[in-house]
Amino acid sequence: MGRAAYSDDLRARVVAEVTAGCSRRAAAQRFKVSASTAIRWVELHEETGSVRPRPRGGKIRSPLEPHAPWLLELIANEPDLTLVEIVERVLQAFGVRTTDSSIDRFFKRHGLSFKKKDSARHRAGPARRGRSARELEGRSSAA
Repeated sequence: MGRAAYSDDLRARVVAEVTAGCSRRAAAQRFKVSASTAIRWVELHEETGSVRPRPRGGKIRSPLEPHAPWLLELIANEPDLTLVEIVERVLQAFGVRTTDSSIDRFFKRHGLSFKKKDSARHRAGPARRGRSARELEGRSSAA
């Protein structure tokens, strides 16, 4: 993660120094910032008229959000669909190319998870190989 933004005051002083006739590199050296930083600040001031930093980060919009009601209804009607099957249905219905990971993130944002059903969790008993230990113990003492 990047460091915090420099103060607006420092940015304004560097830009004012350059506006007064100093070179960008000399202004950077005087205020102990890198030359590339001073160059970017001056360019930002020329573009926007301000030295305030641009917004950082931002929210990435999912291409699935416009289809949220359809997707949520699909899962309500057919809860046993796999993520891969949902990806295929989205492509067929809307022509939106997506991945099973993005479908999974979409459902997590909406509070849904794909848990195995109880019937899928019932496993077969342990494998039986040969005779049990009790049977073998009984034979050895009888012999």
